[in-house]
Order: sequence, then structure tokens, then C-alpha cells
Amino acid sequence: MSDWIGLLFFVLVAFGAAVGLKRLAKPATRTEEEFERNAAESYSTIGASVNALQGILDPAAAKGKETVMQMKDGLHHKKKREGKVSGAANEE
Repeated sequence: MSDWIGLLFFVLVAFGAAVGLKRLAKPATRTEEEFERNAAESYSTIGASVNALQGILDPAAAKGKETVMQMKDGLHHKKKREGKVSGAANEE
């Protein structure tokens, strides 16, 4: 009888582990606003220091980040067009 109890215990542990791992592997669905809020809340001093150091050591990466942010805001192409228009006006 105790063999059956032990076997049942191991089967339940294995089943529980499989169900738990399957549940943990399922990706969490969240909106972009929730992601941005969580990212802003978890921004630590160490992370800020590493980003600042990265910007100092690799200026091209900092310029790339700035360009990406401008493109997200829709300002990147506007600046290029404004530069061409003002440059053409100065040549006349």
C-alpha cells in the first residue's frame, strides 16, 4: 500500500511541476502604456549610470537613440525638410 502512496505522490509532483512550468512559460499580455509605466518605475540609478556611460563612450549610439526618439515623435523628417527649405531660402 505504501508503494502506491509514494507513486501517487511522485505522479502528483510531476503533474504539478508540468502545469506550473506551462503556466510560467505563458507570456504576459500587457499594453504599451503598462510596459512604459513599468519601465519608468524600474529605471534605477545603476541603469541611468550605464546609459550615460554608454553615451559618453559611444557617441554614435547616443545619436542613434536620439534619432529613434525623433522618428517615434515624427520630428526627424520635419527637421530635414525645414533644413532644406531654409537652406534654399538662404541661397536666393
